[in-house]
Amino acid sequence: MRQVLASWRPGQAMVAIPVALIMLISVVDILTPNYVHLGPLLVVAPALTASFGGPVMTGAIGVLAVVAQVVIAFLHGGIGTMNHQVQIITLLVVSAFVVAFCYLRERHERQLSEVRSVSEVAQRVILRPLPPRIGPLRIASMYLAAAAEARIGGDLYAAARTVGGTRLIIGDVRGKGLASVSDAAVLLCAFREASHRHSSLPGLAKHLEDSVCRNLAELSEADSDVAECFVTAAIIEIPDTEPVVHVVDCGHPPPLLVRGDRILTLGPELPGTPLGLGELAAADHLPATFAFEAGDILLLYTDGIVEGRDRTGTFYALTERLRRWAGEDPVTLVALLQKDLLDHVGGHLEDDAAAIAIERLPAGPVR
Repeated sequence: MRQVLASWRPGQAMVAIPVALIMLISVVDILTPNYVHLGPLLVVAPALTASFGGPVMTGAIGVLAVVAQVVIAFLHGGIGTMNHQVQIITLLVVSAFVVAFCYLRERHERQLSEVRSVSEVAQRVILRPLPPRIGPLRIASMYLAAAAEARIGGDLYAAARTVGGTRLIIGDVRGKGLASVSDAAVLLCAFREASHRHSSLPGLAKHLEDSVCRNLAELSEADSDVAECFVTAAIIEIPDTEPVVHVVDCGHPPPLLVRGDRILTLGPELPGTPLGLGELAAADHLPATFAFEAGDILLLYTDGIVEGRDRTGTFYALTERLRRWAGEDPVTLVALLQKDLLDHVGGHLEDDAAAIAIERLPAGPVR
């Protein structure tokens, strides 16, 4: 019995509606005088079935409607009359069109499902999910792509466990949507590889700058617009045993620190130079150091969040919203941020948006 109920689909129950309509229209048409023709209304049955059923179910209802039309014609003077022949042919043609529409819609849905599956796989490969715990840190993240049906875009983030600490990056490739995924992938791969080979944050930032420039130089040969591309990024390092965080700003919105009911901005007075500008880039990416104590939550984010607008054009006030959620853990904070942001923009972002919430846990065994 359970297997039967598990295999029962809502569409199979709803098919009773068009069947009942066919029976009702047929009975009323048979009982009314010959000059009253309700048979053309039978086309409603296959049209209604197409809203919830596939081409096979729609075709079956269409055949049933044609059979009903034939019965009505036979009881109202015979199939040989011109009026009934036209009604039967018309019903056949319309039902065929509806079945064809159902088939095309179902094929499109399958293709869209395949695209979504590929997009989800690409996200897991390029933008790997961050673990909920890294060393003495508890982490939660969110990613919202602006492109319709996309799972990834030009925003990026990653984390790497190093000897004695954790390094993270959050960035934003110029532009939005799928066109910037390639540049994001290059930077993420470079970060994951170089995080373990460079002992200093400036050295890591210089390596990332060189990687982005090489990639843009190769792409610019095929597309001249690529020459204008760049990547903003915030690269941070959190030592396991010191209550501090080191931040290298590469033209990215500065991190926010939630400490009790206070919101602190962690960044230089002037933002650094984005990655990928070549000779215009800063010679040295000097890190800034800030206190990051147990119980603090560090929020890294991209400008897609603070540039989100509501219907009146008002930007999303991230700092004010964070004050409302003081005391929440990273998972809850990120969930509240995502819901509140989508409510603010009416459910659709104009740019990709990403955020990472990081909490330093009290001293204990380091994982």
